[in-house]
Amino acid sequence: MARRNGKTKKITKGMSSAVLLSIAIHAALFFLAGMLVVFTVVKKKEIEFEPPKAVERPKMKLKKPKPRIKKSARPKKAQHILAKVKPANMPEIQLPELSGMGGDGMGEGIVGGFDILPDLSDASVFGSGQSIGNDFVGTYYDFTRDRSGRNIPMSIEKLRDVLKKFVDSGCKPSKLGRYYRLPQKLYATSIAIPQALSWTASEAFGGKVGQNYCYALHYEGDLVYPEDIKFRFWGLGADGIIVMVDGEPVLNAGYPRPGGGSDTSPITPGWQSNSPDSRKYWQGNQLSVVGDWVELKAGEVRNMDVLIVDSRGNKLMGVLCVQVEGVEYEREPERGGPILPLFKTSPLTLDQIEVIHAGLNPHDGCATNGLVFCDFPVPERTEPYYDTSEAKCPPPPLFDKRDYQDSRTWTALDGRSLEAGFMALVAGKAVLKKEGGRQLRIPVEELSEEDRIWLELAKPPHFNINFFKKGDSIPYPELSPYGQPYPLKMADYVFGAELKQDSAGDYSHELTVEYFVIGEEVDGDNYVLLDRRKSAFVSFRENGKSHSFESAKPINVRSWATGGHSPWHGVKYGGYLITITDQNGKIIQYKTPYGDWLINNLENLKGVPVGRHFDKRCVRVGPPRPTKKDRPPSV
Repeated sequence: MARRNGKTKKITKGMSSAVLLSIAIHAALFFLAGMLVVFTVVKKKEIEFEPPKAVERPKMKLKKPKPRIKKSARPKKAQHILAKVKPANMPEIQLPELSGMGGDGMGEGIVGGFDILPDLSDASVFGSGQSIGNDFVGTYYDFTRDRSGRNIPMSIEKLRDVLKKFVDSGCKPSKLGRYYRLPQKLYATSIAIPQALSWTASEAFGGKVGQNYCYALHYEGDLVYPEDIKFRFWGLGADGIIVMVDGEPVLNAGYPRPGGGSDTSPITPGWQSNSPDSRKYWQGNQLSVVGDWVELKAGEVRNMDVLIVDSRGNKLMGVLCVQVEGVEYEREPERGGPILPLFKTSPLTLDQIEVIHAGLNPHDGCATNGLVFCDFPVPERTEPYYDTSEAKCPPPPLFDKRDYQDSRTWTALDGRSLEAGFMALVAGKAVLKKEGGRQLRIPVEELSEEDRIWLELAKPPHFNINFFKKGDSIPYPELSPYGQPYPLKMADYVFGAELKQDSAGDYSHELTVEYFVIGEEVDGDNYVLLDRRKSAFVSFRENGKSHSFESAKPINVRSWATGGHSPWHGVKYGGYLITITDQNGKIIQYKTPYGDWLINNLENLKGVPVGRHFDKRCVRVGPPRPTKKDRPPSV
């Protein structure tokens, strides 16, 4: 047994090196984890945005808006909405009146500094189908039918009594609620219906042409002017035109038929003209009536109603002119009467002026000048309405094969090129002529695609061109029981063009064919553009190398006389112009019975709107005006 030392060894309490290493590793991991958390949680400092220096802008002096307050506290007359039930076999439906926003829902008038103007291409003497916000709203009342459209007995004498009650009420529409009202409204900026055939009124308001006696047109709007003004109306209507201001009559201007059934003076028994100028000067083919003086304060708004009556159903008229106190007017030479401006609430467009001038004697009223009844000043127009320059029309772009004979660069499929002029295309080869006179024949299939297209356009096809018109005369509308109708010639035509290629080969490029249909004035020496259409096609064997197209809708052509003594007015069919144009804009062929003046002025003709008049320069002109030949020999 081994002997132990006398001194006993003590046991040391401590850690081994492995434990210490483990602790160091864990401490390092905790440190790294802590650093990761710190860098993850702490957000990066955001970049501060420094705005650019402010730009100094010019300051506008803004006027404080002053709202215009109507001085008249009289409310507008209520529009009664009548619910209708369509009975069996009823030919038409009476729609209730609707008010509010029109068109696309945008407000009328001036928005954001811009004028919101409608398309007035449908303008007529009765008004337009769209409102500009400063117009008179027109309604057509047919007193031969009830409000459901059924025929009812009506006489001239009874009509006069009905209209008297309407006028006595201050022109409340409810007083005419039992009678038929055409659903379409028209918006007029002037009251200027020169002599016209009676049935044209219902046609304009969207009704049947046969509705042509015992009816009335009611226009209602605001009378306002930016300055203090004193004026009076001059007018004439067949059978009558009655003007009411704030419910009181200021004019009743009917044809002079004292005591007759169509005499409109009993409608306003308490009113008659006090002017010595009344029934003294011409307007149309009768003598006009002078109304009462009316005073307007600056910006004052007063209600105005105009009632145009046609009881006999042969001829309609309703013209309203304005005479301002203290203003001197040009005098007509026949009797020395003043040539007064037409009443209007907006400057008339050229289209509106022309439809008025077509029936208005130049001495009976003026559509191009005079004051405008609205609440802001309107400057007088100084520019001419028509082109009066003597500049010649640019020549038409006619195809000329000589344009293709100039020297040009030709390129072969293999990249070779040469300069030469084109002479002809013979047996599939292009005959080219170099500068020295040497001729080359190159197969077309060896030329570049650009050269092949050029050669095809250099040899356009030839067509047999045929213009056609289809249509029949339209019988005279339903007659009035109160007299014979005035003479009328009227037809609806469908115009069209037919093309048939009569040259060899296909032509793979698009062609455009366009026709212009020309009417001739019955009472003048100018012309009217009746229709214009164009169509594109490709002359392939698959479509028979032919093409045809025609009017989108029938075109009405009419002429008439407004009395036994009156000359004929209107338009008759005259002729046409057809052009065929290639993709380069060159006219390769045309046809017209009018000789060269029409094609030579083609660029001017393209600027004439359909339905408008033009001369032999193809420049727009006004329609022929009635003359004193339209007046009766005596009154």
